[in-house]
Amino acid sequence: MSDPHIVSVGLSPIGSTDLTGRDLFTAAMTEAFDGVPDPAEIVDAVYVGNQSERYEHQILYGTILAEWCGLRFTPAERVEACAAAGALALRHAVRDVRTGTHDAVLACGIEKMTAGGSALATESLSAAFDRPLEQRSGVTAPSQYALLAQRYLHETDATEADLARIAVKNHENAAANPRAHFGEEIDVETVLGSEYVARPLKLFDCAPISDGAAAVLVASEEVASAVGSRATSVRVAGSGAATNNIGVADRNLTVIEGAHVATERAYDGAGIDPEDVDVAEVHDAFTISEALLAEAAGFAPRGRGFESSRPPAERSDGWTNVRLSTSGGLKARGHPIGATGLAQAVEAYEQLTGRAGDRQVPGADTALLINEGGVADAATVAHVLTVGGT
Repeated sequence: MSDPHIVSVGLSPIGSTDLTGRDLFTAAMTEAFDGVPDPAEIVDAVYVGNQSERYEHQILYGTILAEWCGLRFTPAERVEACAAAGALALRHAVRDVRTGTHDAVLACGIEKMTAGGSALATESLSAAFDRPLEQRSGVTAPSQYALLAQRYLHETDATEADLARIAVKNHENAAANPRAHFGEEIDVETVLGSEYVARPLKLFDCAPISDGAAAVLVASEEVASAVGSRATSVRVAGSGAATNNIGVADRNLTVIEGAHVATERAYDGAGIDPEDVDVAEVHDAFTISEALLAEAAGFAPRGRGFESSRPPAERSDGWTNVRLSTSGGLKARGHPIGATGLAQAVEAYEQLTGRAGDRQVPGADTALLINEGGVADAATVAHVLTVGGT
């Protein structure tokens, strides 16, 4: 068994662009392999997270991206778990290195969501809903998450303003992130004054439709030491995955059970508890998601996850000191579906190696990533990253 390490990372700018998917991938790879040997010299396999072929009418993204970076004859495949596709690609890379199947694996993610406009993006994302019971009724992602938000506001003392503060916090973080889709701060009044998309969620409660690509090189400890391009290694200490019923009606709307199971498995693999996590990138496709995932990950008592926007000293008893979505999260960094889980890994890598600039959390040495597919936790992948070796 070999300890998997993240050797290098790269992320394209995220937003609406005229660049093709391959161009976005080139930007991510250029950054990831700056100072690292050429991919053809070290990469043994490629996994590509990609949600839908409809945006660019393109499949075989594994083959395309392997070819694009000179990896002819290298095993390469596209993986899909809706918005958890990127983290699933990372999980496959971690598994291959840990089992000794490969010594260095490239996990990448890509999505060109703006190619067909908002209508195509809405329809493509709806493919993650149960076809007979949900898709044919015309529900959309915002309407599904609105059900969760309505129930949460009913069961707790949280308000729409509390959810708005999560958006404000994540826009503030994104303003310090040069790759982010949104680079400007907002205030609570802006969020509350925006139009309802699906009550109680408003426009500024929702992540944007984004284009982007990410690349993460996962390697054995031996390869990581040989490459030696980064001053500090980041170890993938734990990985967990779980599914839940695809239909929202079959679940508890305010307890994200699949995410809880996935994070517990990642914690167990890493030998840590929630209190040990310094920074966490959670799947905040909607502001309600951050609140619910803070609770699922064990950071917050049930019903208090909405306090994630507050400084640790101002949260309720039972909260840990974790900082959430320092990149700006899906909400403000952006959400290029297939790349999102790997964009989370990029942020965690930069936080743990002291490269996060104005976003830096001092002394951060342990990170949690939660990437979800479908509504809330139809599929969830979680990773724990730590500084250094075992």
